[in-house]
Parts: sequence; structure tokens; C-alpha cells
Amino acid sequence: MKTKVDLIKNWIDKAEKDLISAEHELSFSDAVTETVCFHSQQAVEKYLKAYLVFLGITFTKIHDIGALITKCEKKDREISKLKEEADKLTDYAIEVRYPDEWFEPSLKEAKEALEIAKKMKEFILHRIDFNNNENS
Repeated sequence: MKTKVDLIKNWIDKAEKDLISAEHELSFSDAVTETVCFHSQQAVEKYLKAYLVFLGITFTKIHDIGALITKCEKKDREISKLKEEADKLTDYAIEVRYPDEWFEPSLKEAKEALEIAKKMKEFILHRIDFNNNENS
């Protein structure tokens, strides 16, 4: 059975891979912006889920960034400052992947999505302390 620390690290590892994928795709002159946006959204979602595990807050399988941040706010009000900007990424979980909801994000939107993901990463990783986690 995985420990709490293992689960947090696994969420972070998956988030890191999504962030790397988004950065890699954006490095091409013909970057597929929907891919950048999707992986940026996924990274934020996974960093938030790692943080929720760290905070000891349960969650269901959802992709709604705003809802995940609302759960985090129960124990960390400071995360509220990222909510409005980060919640913009929620649409990239579904809408860029399916033809009936499809739209093509601009290069500017893709770059913004990646920057939001990097901000969330920095915010959360500065708060997770593996040495002071009583429920590991």
C-alpha cells in the first residue's frame, strides 16, 4: 500500500511529465496549441491533487480546477489568489480534446496556460514539506 508521501510524489511526478510535454510542444515553430493547453491543465490538476493529499483533503475524480482550488482553500486561503487565473484552464481538460466542443487556442493562450501551470507548480511545491507531514 502506498504511503501518503508516495501518493503525493506520484501526483507531482505525473504533473511534471505534463509540464515537460507542454514545454516540449511549445518549443516547436508549429506547436499544437491544444496539446500545450491540455497538458498545462493536466499539470495544474495534478499539482492540486498532490496538494489536496498533502492537506489531508479527499477529492473525487474531477477536472474542474476551480473546484479543486475551492477544496484547497479550506486549509490554505492563500491559494485563492491563483483561482481566477488557474480556473481558465478547466476548459482545456475537455473542450480541446473532442470535436463537438473543439476550438483551437492561440499561441498566446498556449503560452499563458503554460505560465499559469508554472505558477501553480511553484506555489504548491513551496508548500509541500515532506519532512513535516504527520500523516505519511
